Amino acid sequence: WKKLTMFNSEIVQSDVKLFIDDTSSISTGEVRSRLRKLKSSEGLDLVVIDYLQLMTTSSRTNNREQEISAISRELKAIAKELDIPLVALAQLSRNPEKRSDARPILSDLRESGAIEQDADVVMMLYRNSKYEENVDPGLTELIIAKHRNGETGTVKLSFLSEYTKFVDYRGES
Repeated sequence: WKKLTMFNSEIVQSDVKLFIDDTSSISTGEVRSRLRKLKSSEGLDLVVIDYLQLMTTSSRTNNREQEISAISRELKAIAKELDIPLVALAQLSRNPEKRSDARPILSDLRESGAIEQDADVVMMLYRNSKYEENVDPGLTELIIAKHRNGETGTVKLSFLSEYTKFVDYRGES
């Protein structure tokens, strides 16, 4: 609690404004409305959605895949309309666990190929220690699976579980 209180004090004393909305099953229409108001009253530099598959849409759809596609398209439209970066976390299917190489690929995005089509950048995390013994337990690969205006590839990171934090990889953690 002490660290949390100190962090909270730093945020309050800084110019950083952090708004958290934990409304469950929020629709893209409601997100758009709230973000418009927030942008006009406070300014808006970044939006993070945790996570896309928990949202709903008012668009008529026949199945969950179409609904996720509509949500993805609507989030892309919101980001363009408000001229802000929008980070949407999404869940993967269980397909990587069925392969000998469990590294996630674009087609593993759960419930919709539209997510990969709509996104400008898709990044995925992979920790080999979840699948193999005798490997560095902190080694995490940040896989840049799609980058519309740049390169794709993999960046090695170290996961510091005691801090729930990633840092540059420097060998054994």
